[in-house]
Amino acid sequence: MTEQPGTPVPLWRRDFPYQAGAEDEVTRREFTRYLVLGAGVMAAGNLGIAAWTQLRSINQGEPRAIVALADVPVGAAYLFRYPTDDDPAVLLRLGKSQLVAFSQKCTHLGCVVYYEAEHDRWHCPCHEGNFEADTGQVLSGPPTRPLGRIDVEARDDGQVWALGRVD
Repeated sequence: MTEQPGTPVPLWRRDFPYQAGAEDEVTRREFTRYLVLGAGVMAAGNLGIAAWTQLRSINQGEPRAIVALADVPVGAAYLFRYPTDDDPAVLLRLGKSQLVAFSQKCTHLGCVVYYEAEHDRWHCPCHEGNFEADTGQVLSGPPTRPLGRIDVEARDDGQVWALGRVD
């Protein structure tokens, strides 16, 4: 596309003097079709990902020993990995025989939560999320789901066992 002699050059052409060989071949209607098609493909992809996450099996873990009960004082937390070595978890001894364990990943964006004894809660420093110490329920912040709970029990041999994840 060449400018006719004597015709003023449009302002946009002066600022963007680049020309592609096929720029006259794509109409606004075709461009809109491409946009709608692209948005449809992204929406279908999101639906596919959502379906996959609901249908996939999640490793709930096999029962295994975590730590000796005597090694965890009352009011203290103990870090461990469960159900796999890539999954951080934390055990909290609330009383002489009362134990709770949770995934250490915040349900908002997966940051690590830690126990704040002075406030009796789990705290996520990334976005100031807080969870109840004994249930993992959301107290405040952006998380909308409770922490992933892990069933634990103290056995007669003095060991604390993780029995499985509960989501």
